[in-house]
Amino acid sequence: MAEIPLRALVADDEEPALNELVYLLRRDERIGEIRTASNGPEALKILQAADLDVVFCDIKMPGLDGIDLARVLSKFASRPQIVFVTAYDEHAVQAFELEATDYVMKPVRAERLAEAVRRVVTAGAPAGPQPADDGDEVIPVELAGVTRFVQRSSVRYVEAQGDYARLHTGQNSHLVRIPLSTLEERWRDAGFTRIHRSTLVALAHVDEMRVESGRCAVRVGDDWLPVSRRHTRELRDLLVRSTSLRP
Repeated sequence: MAEIPLRALVADDEEPALNELVYLLRRDERIGEIRTASNGPEALKILQAADLDVVFCDIKMPGLDGIDLARVLSKFASRPQIVFVTAYDEHAVQAFELEATDYVMKPVRAERLAEAVRRVVTAGAPAGPQPADDGDEVIPVELAGVTRFVQRSSVRYVEAQGDYARLHTGQNSHLVRIPLSTLEERWRDAGFTRIHRSTLVALAHVDEMRVESGRCAVRVGDDWLPVSRRHTRELRDLLVRSTSLRP
């Protein structure tokens, strides 16, 4: 039995199947917290807001199917394990190419689901930050029911908006349900640094730094961003260091 119960997400657009899976998982003492989603975009929202250990996911869902969801999760800094629960066997090869932990066929039998949970426990259920395969994290964002994927490398700076953060790229901005403090810690090694209590900036996108009348600001594209006094010296040192490392 796992020392710490697994935190799980169950995603299925068919309510009876969703309820049955939740019922079976709640009978397993290795499973702790269970969250549910009725489609792919809803599952992504939940996974953005919390670190979970495993996703039990249907494949054929509206908006974003299970295979596409797994592809997105493979780029997450914090990546849960995936167990596909489906009535279709033709996606098994794709599933395991995406490093799924298990592939359970419907109708789900209690003993087969218990075996899937055992495999998750044996695999270690990693929930901590992990680098993406190509070193660049992908952030799913939703607008008017459409899910888009923003690469971290395209983000120039981030502004805090309560419990949310607004990602600014070259042409657009995107609101995500991730606190600025979380992104600061997660993206520090990728060249992002805090310049103000409400602003995080990518050093690679800083074009100019200016100090006038004791006030500091940096230019990122067409935007001038204020730098607080407490961050000015550290930012100057980081910019000098990063510039010296550039070819």
